[in-house]
Amino acid sequence: MYSAEAEQLPLSSTEALQALAQRINAALPQTQCTRCGYADCASYAQAVAHGEAGINQCPPGGAQGVARLAAITGRPVEPLSADHGMEAARAVAVIDENWCIGCTLCIKACPTDAILGLNKRMHTIIAAHCTGCELCIPACPVDCIRMENVSGQATGWAAWSTRQADQARTRYQIRQLRLQREQQLPEAEQQALDLPAPAEPGNTTAAAEPGAKQAAIAAALARARAQRTGQA
Repeated sequence: MYSAEAEQLPLSSTEALQALAQRINAALPQTQCTRCGYADCASYAQAVAHGEAGINQCPPGGAQGVARLAAITGRPVEPLSADHGMEAARAVAVIDENWCIGCTLCIKACPTDAILGLNKRMHTIIAAHCTGCELCIPACPVDCIRMENVSGQATGWAAWSTRQADQARTRYQIRQLRLQREQQLPEAEQQALDLPAPAEPGNTTAAAEPGAKQAAIAAALARARAQRTGQA
């Protein structure tokens, strides 16, 4: 858990650096949004501990987040880096069910497994598990995901909590372990995890053809574009 008390650590020690990185990581909001320029919050914490990154590169943490890292590292407080984003209200992703084509790309992009759905079936987002990272938005090929403000005027840590950060960290770690296990599976089992939904009765050709999944996504995209053009 985050503590505002700074510690003087012998940074020449590998163990001390690791301990510092863990304290920094515990003070981050754990949105896993990558806006800091690193793959996840833990990677950013490591970079800060080693002096490779500034303490002001986490927009979800906002100004209070910078102050937290300053207290831990002993560095001076500085403004949030505009190059990495602005402090804003907390938002959660919402999927427009009318446009979702069931491509599963957003599911693969979500760092906390907050999206439920099957291939060719409508997806939905569990708001309580969404960190507002926005990584699902660029992954969606039909732009059916939007962000909704759920914290009003509150921003940064005023819109988030240690409990939510702990939950997000746990879900992210569980997902990473699952992905590692899947990568260690034989190739045939890995492919089985990504099989398309069963074909409609009387139509088994599409499921059997190589590249059927890509073709199905392309067809769904074409239908979505045509439908949108017609409505416009």
